[in-house]
Amino acid sequence: MIFVYTTCASKKEASTITHALLTKRLCACAVMFPVISSYWWKGKIENAKEYVVLIKTKKEKFKIIQKEIAKMHSYITPCIIKLRVADINKGYLAFLRKEVR
Repeated sequence: MIFVYTTCASKKEASTITHALLTKRLCACAVMFPVISSYWWKGKIENAKEYVVLIKTKKEKFKIIQKEIAKMHSYITPCIIKLRVADINKGYLAFLRKEVR
C-alpha cells in the first residue's frame, strides 16, 4: 500500500480528482483537508489556501494515478508524491486489495 499526496487549489478540484480516481477504481479511499501553504513561486514567497488529498492505493497504481491527477489538475506544476506505507493492519489491507482494481 502507498499514499499518494497532492495539493489542490480548491475543494471542488480535490473532490473532482478524488471522485475520478474512485470511479476508475484506482484507489480505495481518499481524504481531503484544508491547509494553508507557503511556498516559493516566481521569485517570491506566496501563501495560499489549498486542499491536501491523501489517496490510499496499491503501489503499482502510482504511475497511472500520477497521469490522471496531472490531466485534471489546475496547477502548472502539481505536487504528486508517492509515500510508502511501512505497516498496515490486515483488515484494511484486505479492504484496499478488494476495492482497487
